[in-house]
Amino acid sequence: MKPISFSLEEAFPYLTFSNPVDLQSPRDGSNRLFVVEQQGRIIVFENNRNTNTKKIFLDITDRVSWGGEMGLLGLAFHPQFSSNGYFYVNYTANNPRRTVISRFKVSQSNPDSADKNSELILMTFQQPYANHNGGCIAFGPDGYLYIATGDGGSAGDPQNNAQRLDNLLGKILRIDVNNPSPPLNYGIPSDNPFVDSLNTAIKKEIFAYGLRNPWRFSFDFQTNKIWCADVGQYDWEEIDLIEKGGNYGWRCYEGNHPYNLSGCNGNYIFPIYEYSHIEGISITGGYVYRGSQFPELNGKYIYGDFGSKKIWALQYDGSSTPSNSLIASSPQAISSFGVDEQNEIYVVGYEGKLFKFKKITKVENNQDDKSELIRIDNFYPNPTNGRSKIRYFINDNSSQSYKVIVSIFNLIGEKVSEIIDLKSGSGVFETEIESNKLSNGIYFSEVKINNRTKYFKFQVIK
Repeated sequence: MKPISFSLEEAFPYLTFSNPVDLQSPRDGSNRLFVVEQQGRIIVFENNRNTNTKKIFLDITDRVSWGGEMGLLGLAFHPQFSSNGYFYVNYTANNPRRTVISRFKVSQSNPDSADKNSELILMTFQQPYANHNGGCIAFGPDGYLYIATGDGGSAGDPQNNAQRLDNLLGKILRIDVNNPSPPLNYGIPSDNPFVDSLNTAIKKEIFAYGLRNPWRFSFDFQTNKIWCADVGQYDWEEIDLIEKGGNYGWRCYEGNHPYNLSGCNGNYIFPIYEYSHIEGISITGGYVYRGSQFPELNGKYIYGDFGSKKIWALQYDGSSTPSNSLIASSPQAISSFGVDEQNEIYVVGYEGKLFKFKKITKVENNQDDKSELIRIDNFYPNPTNGRSKIRYFINDNSSQSYKVIVSIFNLIGEKVSEIIDLKSGSGVFETEIESNKLSNGIYFSEVKINNRTKYFKFQVIK
């Protein structure tokens, strides 16, 4: 038995959103929040629990290609938004498939509406596959815009994009939106790590590299540190502190573990924390808590997992061993976190709801305390082009039957398959998954055996 400190309650019970993936505050004193819907809309509403009114701030569904890991993925307000009305978005477009970073401007006549025709495209870069698009954009305390990009997708970074400095994939980029250098619609900060390189092939926008899919990162404005959650391949999820010029190891390493060492000879920065796919399957980065409602969370990095729906608080001072605590569980898949003007944290549920923390004192059951009566070992082969199997161990000589439930979800959280199997006795067992009936792509598997749950991420390639 271990304490779970918080439950989640609906922050805005009368509001529901369509595939929300981001929540941002303009910090302009207006007490508004903005939700990014993956299809291509930004919704604005008053930060009031009892509000039942929401408005469409921007609708660019005609420009956005969405589905899986593509879509309208990120939003950042200019630090002087209250005076210049500028905000920035990250979205996926098609023909060719590409990432677009654009600036828009709020309407002069209506602060709750953006001028759809004001788009200024800052940069585009092609995406070789439909997954690992990154998505997060944010202004740093230095006033520059930081952009997270994935490695371009498929599995294992087949083009080694994350380690290459001649493209923008698998990186954190850093650009100056206030001082463009024509013909570019942005400038390159003079202290970017590769700005003085004589190799013209090296992209000077790069701030850090060696990342797989840094879906969400954030700044702790009290320390100016950049906290980044990088989604793993098949085994490990990681949290990194981003440094200028840092190489974070992918595809050579997944977390702290060798993945593909072919051609690897760099100096890598390893994660400050990692967790295995026993705990989840896809990390969702959050924020260092700087609010006032929960003093016990101050200075701790709050983050979660899209698949397992667990939420943790990580304490790390840069010198001692990180301390990680499970503090809550979300009723919906966690697509993002957000903070309001008071620095209070919200949880974005992909099925359409926003949540906030509520302090509890009771003790909940925790899987960490369970014995080895049941052990879920492996999902193989992975990747697969045919049938796959789940292997598990049951240590029980009684006549009790164990129900094995295997649920398969696609990348947008839809359950596409479920298998129920009954096992009894003691030994090593397997349940077969008809993955040959699935389309090509990335899937999540949730395996439940009585009170044990484990998650796997797998890829179907035909």
